Amino acid sequence: MSDQPISRYPAPDPADLPDDLKAINKEMEERTGFLPNVFTALARRPDELRAFLAYHDALIEKEGGLSKADREMIIVATSAENNCQYCVVAHGAILRIRAKSRHVADQVAINFRKADIADRQKAMLEFAFKVAHHSDLIDDSDFEALHAHGFDDEDIWDIAAITALFGMSNRMANFTSMRPNDEFYSMGR
Repeated sequence: MSDQPISRYPAPDPADLPDDLKAINKEMEERTGFLPNVFTALARRPDELRAFLAYHDALIEKEGGLSKADREMIIVATSAENNCQYCVVAHGAILRIRAKSRHVADQVAINFRKADIADRQKAMLEFAFKVAHHSDLIDDSDFEALHAHGFDDEDIWDIAAITALFGMSNRMANFTSMRPNDEFYSMGR
């Protein structure tokens, strides 16, 4: 692992974390083999980390019309649009694993319109970009276009909510200069 700091803010001492966050970190390390830097960087404000993780899990871990790969694709595309290195690298790794494709994350991050993804996914990402940049212009025609691709109103809510959550996450990661873990770069390749 690189010797560079993971954030412009000092990381809290793991021994000083509240017990629930220690347990979350331990579970994550056991599941992935390392602790993603976001858990350490955001732990300096435990209540905010808890809220972020709760909303993240409510959106990403739920069942519904969006696959887990679709959800990660939204994160990668919108994070790339927001120039968020941490989220593109970290969620790109997760997307490669969930989509079972070594190339999809790079393609989606660079230009999803030319990526080797389904037209349904391209429509999903077009809507996510509209949420990110012009949510004030969303109207019934956007819903009709997504319905034509098989999305229901709950799926559309999920696309918007994931985009909105990661708009905030991207800004926090950029503001703090959060560095991706080295392990992410080789995952799913």
